[in-house]
Amino acid sequence: MKSELNRNYSEVTEFILLGFRTSPEVQILLFLLFLLIYMVMVVGNISLLVVIKTDSRLHTPMYFFLRNLSYLDLCYSTVIAPKTLATFLSKDKRISYNGCATQFFFFALFVGTEGFLLAVMAYDRFSAICSPFLYTVRMSQQACVRLVSGSYICGCINSMIQTGFTFSLHFCGENRLDHFFCDVPALIKISCVDTFVNEIVLFILSALIIVTTTTVILVSYAYILSTVLKIPSTHGRSKTFSTCSSHITVVSLFYGTVFFMYAQPGAISSPEKSKVIAVFYTLIIPMLNPLIYSLRNREVKNAVKRILLRNISFH
Repeated sequence: MKSELNRNYSEVTEFILLGFRTSPEVQILLFLLFLLIYMVMVVGNISLLVVIKTDSRLHTPMYFFLRNLSYLDLCYSTVIAPKTLATFLSKDKRISYNGCATQFFFFALFVGTEGFLLAVMAYDRFSAICSPFLYTVRMSQQACVRLVSGSYICGCINSMIQTGFTFSLHFCGENRLDHFFCDVPALIKISCVDTFVNEIVLFILSALIIVTTTTVILVSYAYILSTVLKIPSTHGRSKTFSTCSSHITVVSLFYGTVFFMYAQPGAISSPEKSKVIAVFYTLIIPMLNPLIYSLRNREVKNAVKRILLRNISFH
C-alpha cells in the first residue's frame, strides 16, 4: 500500500488551478476586472514609492516603513496576479509542482512579512507620540533597518515552515486545486493522507503571528490613546491621532481578512468563501493601501503637490 501510494505521488508533477468556475463570458469580465485592479495597484504603489523617494521631507522612519509596505504589496500581488490573469483567458490552467511550491513560498513570505511590518509601524507611532524626545534614538536608521530585516526574517521562517509541511504531503492522482493560486487550504483538501498535523500547524502558525503582532499593535495604540487623551486641546488631539488613522485602517483590513482565511480551523472547508476572501487580500487590499495613505495623509498629499509644482515649473 505504501509503495503504491509513493508511486502515485511521484506521478503528480503539476496541478490544475480551477479558479472561478464560470462561463467564458464571465471569465472575460473577471479578467478585465482583475486586470484593472492589478494595474491600479501597481501604479498606486509605484507612485507612492517614487513620492517617498523623491521628497526629502518624507525621509523619516514612518515613511521608510511605508515604502517597504508598498514594496511588499507589489510583490505578493505580483506573485499571484499574472498567473491568475493568464488562467482567465487560457484553457491551460496547469502549474508545475515546483512552480506551485515557489508561488506559495514567496506569497507566504511577503504576506507574513507584511504582518510583522504592520506591528513595527505601530511601534513607530508609539515611539513618536509617547516618547518624542527618545524617538530619534529609538528609530535611528540602523534601528529601522534592523526592524525591517527582522520582519523579513520572521516572514521567511514562517514561509519555510508552511511550505515544508504543505509540500511534504502526498497527492495521489488528484491534482485539481479549487482555487486561483496555490494556497494551503486548497492543497490540504486534495491530499490523500491524513492532514490533521498540517491543519494544526497552519492554525498554530497563523494564530501565533496574529496574536503576537496584534498584541504589539494593541498595546502600542493603548499607550497612544492614553497619551492623546492627556492633550488639552481638541485640535491637538485630532492632529496627533490623525497620523495613526491610515495605519489603523490598513491593519483592520489586513488582519480581518487573514483571520477569516487562516486562523479558523473550519475555514478550509469552504473553497468559495476562501476565493472571495483571497481576492480581497491578494489584490484589493494592496490596491487600497496606497490610496489610504495618500488620501488620508496630509504630508503625502503635500509631497505630491510639491513634486507636481516642481515639474510644472521645470517645464
